[in-house]
Amino acid sequence: MKDLSDWLAHCERLHPKTIDMGLERVQQVRDRMGLRFDCPVITVAGTNGKGSTCALLEAIALQAGWRTGVYTSPHLVHFEERCRIAGEIVRPQDLVPHFERVEAAREGVTLTYFEFTTLAILSLMAAANLDAAILEVGLGGRLDAVNVIDTDCAILTTIDLDHMDYLGPDRDSIGREKAGILREGKPAIVSDPLPPHSVLQYAQAIGADLWLLGRDFNFSGDKQQWAWAGRGRRHPGLAYPALRGANQLLNASGALAAFEALRQRLPVNAQAIRNGLAMVELPGRFQIVPGQPALVLDVAHNPHAVAALAANLDAMGFYPTTHAVFGAMGDKDLPTMLAKIGPLADRWYFTDLPTPRAASAQSLLQQWQAVPGRREVPASTHSSPAEALRAAVAAAEPADRILVFGSFYTVGGVLMHGVPRLSAQHLG
Repeated sequence: MKDLSDWLAHCERLHPKTIDMGLERVQQVRDRMGLRFDCPVITVAGTNGKGSTCALLEAIALQAGWRTGVYTSPHLVHFEERCRIAGEIVRPQDLVPHFERVEAAREGVTLTYFEFTTLAILSLMAAANLDAAILEVGLGGRLDAVNVIDTDCAILTTIDLDHMDYLGPDRDSIGREKAGILREGKPAIVSDPLPPHSVLQYAQAIGADLWLLGRDFNFSGDKQQWAWAGRGRRHPGLAYPALRGANQLLNASGALAAFEALRQRLPVNAQAIRNGLAMVELPGRFQIVPGQPALVLDVAHNPHAVAALAANLDAMGFYPTTHAVFGAMGDKDLPTMLAKIGPLADRWYFTDLPTPRAASAQSLLQQWQAVPGRREVPASTHSSPAEALRAAVAAAEPADRILVFGSFYTVGGVLMHGVPRLSAQHLG
């Protein structure tokens, strides 16, 4: 196996399941690899807001002069997007020796694609002479491969219903799984305004240093600026984060609480916070591509995220027609998601996605047709996100808005072909 694509193909063949809950196999390989970090580790779990929180942590730490490593998943277009060192996406060839290390240490242990690739990226990060490691949990927390690394500061973002087949039927059981990243005596930052009781119980049971939004840190704001206050420090007069959307203050507040909790080991000054908030970037999170018609990209793929997306779209102002391109996994609460965007969508473009887990475009169309009280608007089916976007561009007027949302595959499928800078001349 010579290059990254060879190794990724190898990882896909190793295990019959995509997800195999349990840490014993990953811990075994970790121990053989001698995998450990010599810098503060911040681990981020939650249903929504994980990627944004990691991006905010990274942007602020970089502005403070720290060398950061970030692991997030899934990727939008290229696998190597999952790891950034000092703010730069790693090169594919730099990952290859670390895949070789995992394979050598595996000694026949079966690892899923996610477990194998996680160990390879953690190996690269551990060797990268970092000042701070920022790790996003893939699914849940307690049994996620990322949790084989002990954290110095855990952040739990908003917790809602998603992946219920694996994590449990309600917020309480899902919260308990996500709380599995907390550690005894270590800061546990909870940026969910109404966390499940199970999270508080578990933090207390293991003796974590619990930081609750509204008790240990809080934020306030007006139209011009916002302010943050923690246990011992205040940051007044902050500009809003460059990431758009109503929930970004929750994510930014959690990130600032983490820096406050780690201030002895990872100090950041007020200027680094201001610059980091202003410069943070994250593709596919209420990303607005300039041009006419307006183009909005969002990886909202559960009811909680779609509700936030609907609120953000509402706040954008008036557009004569909103064209909605949508593709999603079949195990999601699709009727609820369709119902939440329904009042805003004037035309639907449902798309197939290149993974067996996805709902077909035809199935999405049928589920939309079954939404009670839906508006009668045109709808079509398409074989790929790029084809669906082309159809939306062809139908749209310059003053309209095109929304591409749902799975990472949906937004990634559009980004992969290069988002056109839309303008009247594209519209034939």
